[in-house]
Amino acid sequence: MRIFQVRQTRTGAILWVGEAPSREQVLDCMAHAAGYMDFAHMPPQACGGDLQVEAISL
Repeated sequence: MRIFQVRQTRTGAILWVGEAPSREQVLDCMAHAAGYMDFAHMPPQACGGDLQVEAISL
């Protein structure tokens, strides 16, 4: 698995950093870590707008 970070585009706040099998599954992994079934079940105000997904290397 690779490590990704999810950033709120408007404010630059990092919302989540963690492992995901692929870039396509990052938002679902973030939502699951927050207690939701998947990203589709997260309320829109939980993320605050546009999100940027970025792979990071340590």
